Amino acid sequence: MKKIGIQGIKGSYHDQVAKEYFGDSIEVNEFLSFDELADSVACGDSDFGIMAIENSIAGSIIPNYALIDNLNLNIVGEYFININHQLMVYPGVKIEDLKFVSSHPMALLQCKKFLKRYPNITLVEEKDTADVAKIIFKNEIKNTAAIASVEAAHIYGLDIIFSNIQTIKNNETRFVIISKDLSKNENDKASLKFSLSHETGSLASVLSILKNYNLNLTKIQSLPIVEIPWKYSFFIDTTFSNINDFNKAFELINDKAESLKLLGIYKNQMK
Repeated sequence: MKKIGIQGIKGSYHDQVAKEYFGDSIEVNEFLSFDELADSVACGDSDFGIMAIENSIAGSIIPNYALIDNLNLNIVGEYFININHQLMVYPGVKIEDLKFVSSHPMALLQCKKFLKRYPNITLVEEKDTADVAKIIFKNEIKNTAAIASVEAAHIYGLDIIFSNIQTIKNNETRFVIISKDLSKNENDKASLKFSLSHETGSLASVLSILKNYNLNLTKIQSLPIVEIPWKYSFFIDTTFSNINDFNKAFELINDKAESLKLLGIYKNQMK
């Protein structure tokens, strides 16, 4: 039975992805931080990890790129789900009873427009959406609402008082599946990290290589290199139809870049 590490607890969005991607015959390891999740994969306590990496409203979860890189983990898959946030409370509680709304920072950000309608309610950031729901029911907290999934409301016995409160209804989150080992399956998408000199056109030359070898750039993200002020690494995702084209492009980028690292090669799931 595969051991799957998730950020969050039963009823969280990571839990949903784990079950949809791997099926029900898994052992789920729950962690309340991405650092703990990544460490569990790096040390072998979890065979795979599920990690949110970007959202169509809130953007990239930048620290997670650094976690994958620093621990030398590999992206071996990806999975997209539509995130539908519900405002839930202890049974019988009404919106006028609330002093706080608590959830993961990304969930609060994705529901920003709705929450602005209630300026007297204080927003509280927590580590997991479903864990807030669990705590509210367990401690019979009546002045706080959680933002979490329908499944979390059902599991932890809360009432949903407002449904689908995310700012944009088509609110997708991309999750990556991480492992200590590279995928050995036939794949058509890769994630790379590289750094470049400050020479004029250095990034353009890399992008030209991608174009010349029919690689489609689907994501580019820059992160500071903390040891060198004002210098950046680039994290990119690219899709391809021919693995030989990818391998040739990788060799040429390696010649152009100051450093180059393959973060993973996996099956493209982008719709």
